[in-house]
Amino acid sequence: MAAMNAFGLDVGIYGALADPPTILHLAGLAESAGFESIWVADHVVFPVRFKSEYPYSAKGDFPSTLSDPLLEPIATLGVLAGATKRVKLGTAVLIIPYRNPIVTARQLVTLDQFSGGRVILGAGVGWLEEEFEALDTFEFKRRGKVTDEYLAIFKAISTGGEVGFQGETYSFDAVFSSPGSVQRPHPPVLIGGIADPALKRVARLGNGWLAVAAPPDLLTESLAKLRRFTEEAGRKFEEISLSYKIFLNIGEAKRGRFGVREPGTGTLDEIVGDIQSLRAMGFSRIIVRCRGRTKDELTRQIGRFVDEIAPKA
Repeated sequence: MAAMNAFGLDVGIYGALADPPTILHLAGLAESAGFESIWVADHVVFPVRFKSEYPYSAKGDFPSTLSDPLLEPIATLGVLAGATKRVKLGTAVLIIPYRNPIVTARQLVTLDQFSGGRVILGAGVGWLEEEFEALDTFEFKRRGKVTDEYLAIFKAISTGGEVGFQGETYSFDAVFSSPGSVQRPHPPVLIGGIADPALKRVARLGNGWLAVAAPPDLLTESLAKLRRFTEEAGRKFEEISLSYKIFLNIGEAKRGRFGVREPGTGTLDEIVGDIQSLRAMGFSRIIVRCRGRTKDELTRQIGRFVDEIAPKA
């Protein structure tokens, strides 16, 4: 059980197996197996056609069939908060510009209240421009500025009391936010992304960094940048927690967007080595997203991870 405290499980809320019984099964399995946390990704709708490239695959192709089931993450976390008692509840990541910032903040505060302080906000700027258009958000090109301001609103709403905000993309006069979040002054904020703007956002606004599907060489370079950006922001690098999300595929090596084997794929020894390398870099939490065609196959992959990989990694 102790070996699992540093691992999270992404329960997969889009794709062929994104149905309530499977997701509830995986959440219960994560809790009973000793995972530290469970995680959900974020899409609201998939456009039938789009030109935007998926940033985490070699060819820019989206990994799921677009007509497969897709569940909304905040609503899903509300169910999972009631279905679990111990595991933390995280987003990896929530696309911050998709939703009204006051509504989103109050939803997350409510989840933190009902769960007894188990919410972790993984935050990102998004990549699917056509989904932004479908949701009629603030213009896509300004999503970085929108994210910065919406995160400031989230933190203020979480703190509670009288809250107002005057920004470039959103403003409101003072309102009452009561109660605030259980976690003080707000639930942890992990910033997703590996480009320089994301790393600078970690340094300025984040409690942690959440990296996805990046090879060791790029991670080493990004960590050096993050250290520099953090120091430039007047913070200590050691204050930043490091999390990494891997796509687990035991027995099949896959090449990702950088032309090298994706961490989390291949033989058991290769995957153990991947996680050991991430630990040596300072990543304290590894979030696992399993691949599988059936619920039973997912369960077997998770079981092998718990029994054969986690104890060695």
